[in-house]
Amino acid sequence: MELAVGAILDGTVKSITAFGAFVTLPEGKTGLVHISEVANTYVSDIHQFLTVGQQVRVRVISAETGGRISLSIKQAQERPQRKERPARPAATERPQRTEPQTFEEKLKQFMADSDNKIAGVRQYERKTRSRRR
Repeated sequence: MELAVGAILDGTVKSITAFGAFVTLPEGKTGLVHISEVANTYVSDIHQFLTVGQQVRVRVISAETGGRISLSIKQAQERPQRKERPARPAATERPQRTEPQTFEEKLKQFMADSDNKIAGVRQYERKTRSRRR
């Protein structure tokens, strides 16, 4: 039987290593579930999630001609619901400028901000120079 990529199968955990678990599939084939494909959370110790002999549902990620079969437990499960982010305030709720700025006003504001930043850098350089001596 040729395994189709994307197929969901039931298998049994045959052995567990530091990098993943080997799962026996129907017809005696064996595939590897990498540690990153065990759960939707970070897995530092695979033994917290799997035991030898445990029945698991897996999805076939890839099946190479040499017999290597890559499996995933987390892709075979339903995805957990994402937490809803709080909605950003609508444009009408944000403070609006009463009048648009002209180019000259924008340039004047930019120059003032730039001068303030340069003054801060120069002040910092003076302090560090005196410490170096």
